[in-house]
Amino acid sequence: MPGMEFFGAEERKEVMDVLETGALFRYNHDEMRKGHWKAKDLEAEVRKFTGAKYAHAVSSGSTAVAAALAAAGIGHGDEVIVPPFTYIASNEAVIYAGGLPVFAEIDENLCLSVEGIKKALTPKTKAVLLVHMCGAAADMDAITALCKEKNLVLIEDAGQAMGAFYKGKSVGLFGKTGAFSFDFFKITTCGEGGLFITDDEQAYKNADSFSDHGHDHIGNNRGMENHPVLGFNYRISELHAAVGVAQMRKINKIRDAKKANQQYMKEKLSVVKGLTFRPVPDPEGDSGTFLNFFLPSTEMAGKVMAEFGKSGVAGCNYWFTNMYHFINQWDHFKNLRSAAPLAIHHLGAPQDYNNLELPKSQEVVGRLISLGVRATWTKKDMDELAEKMISSIQKVIE
Repeated sequence: MPGMEFFGAEERKEVMDVLETGALFRYNHDEMRKGHWKAKDLEAEVRKFTGAKYAHAVSSGSTAVAAALAAAGIGHGDEVIVPPFTYIASNEAVIYAGGLPVFAEIDENLCLSVEGIKKALTPKTKAVLLVHMCGAAADMDAITALCKEKNLVLIEDAGQAMGAFYKGKSVGLFGKTGAFSFDFFKITTCGEGGLFITDDEQAYKNADSFSDHGHDHIGNNRGMENHPVLGFNYRISELHAAVGVAQMRKINKIRDAKKANQQYMKEKLSVVKGLTFRPVPDPEGDSGTFLNFFLPSTEMAGKVMAEFGKSGVAGCNYWFTNMYHFINQWDHFKNLRSAAPLAIHHLGAPQDYNNLELPKSQEVVGRLISLGVRATWTKKDMDELAEKMISSIQKVIE
């Protein structure tokens, strides 16, 4: 949880700016603010860091994905290619937009592969919702070329990948729209929050209005604003944005520390025969959020996780059995259990979600273990952790 590792005087100062004025709402009330506009400041910091022309802060990473879909024109009846390995919010966003998720294979880079996307294409495919999993970018050269060739809208869910770049360009800027999460577990956090980015002015205007009941935010009288589109309440509060402002001003420090620690732990674990690591298309652009490694088999990965538990190794994720990040546990999604009827119930699912054939994804995620990298680890911390991890792994694979 790198962002929260750096909470301090800077975050307190930004929050107190808001509390002292009482202007917790992100819009209007100019007379109360004393010049403080924390949501706008957060957006400016993200534009500066990512190079995006436009950024819009919202209440969560999930609502950022919802805004990204809407702003890109994806909605009722549109088939959208999605990954089976992601935080489930990505695919929930498609469902609640009225879209029809079509699952495709990932590869060892943990993201949708070009081969997987090609096999999932149908004449009805409208878009690809690409998720940059575990802090690093997908193969953007190949994927953007395919989307251009097939005239597909590309939306990027970079919820776990703030700080990730591909050949010098921030994730979230390769497609029509992009989304980040600022929840408690991310590299920079608002506690709860998200952010939409784009280089497309109309897409930005659509997201800006969509996330606040359709308001166009022109003028200083909220009650007299026009409403160019229908929307809903996905606003971020000034309190949450204030935390994010201070966090984004620390992102280079956090990212550098995480990348250094990721590399140190990789070198330590590299002595284990049979262990392999995630092949990242652009290693320099990795945010350092996770160290992802593979065991020779799913059975071995499960046994290694059991050994980690016995030896007190903390901070490792085994996504294959995780309830929210891999499709195997999404019974409610696969059976389309919802509180009320959805578009997909009337239109029909484009796949039999209970009988999907995704052998590559099953094999990749089955063998995968992800170590969450802390920015504040000391060399001693890492040496002790590596020793425990190596011992546990060797008990299983040697």
